[in-house]
Amino acid sequence: MDTARIVQEIDSEIARLTTARNILTASNSNSHSRKATKSAPTKRAVSAKPANRLSPAGRRKLSEMMKRRWAERRKKAAVKAK
Repeated sequence: MDTARIVQEIDSEIARLTTARNILTASNSNSHSRKATKSAPTKRAVSAKPANRLSPAGRRKLSEMMKRRWAERRKKAAVKAK
């Protein structure tokens, strides 16, 4: 086969598939595409966040700080109760 003929057949196949795709998307776009388009970016934005940003050392430090804070609150509450 000639290279020019192969390219021509590929172009005609692409045109045929593009037409079929447009027909399929046009029939689906009336009922579902607006909902899917609006909800997709929010799902991507939420899932793009890493689930855990603290390292084990950072988690340990935060735990110690919170324990100290709660202890101070308990002391203040005990003083006010008396």
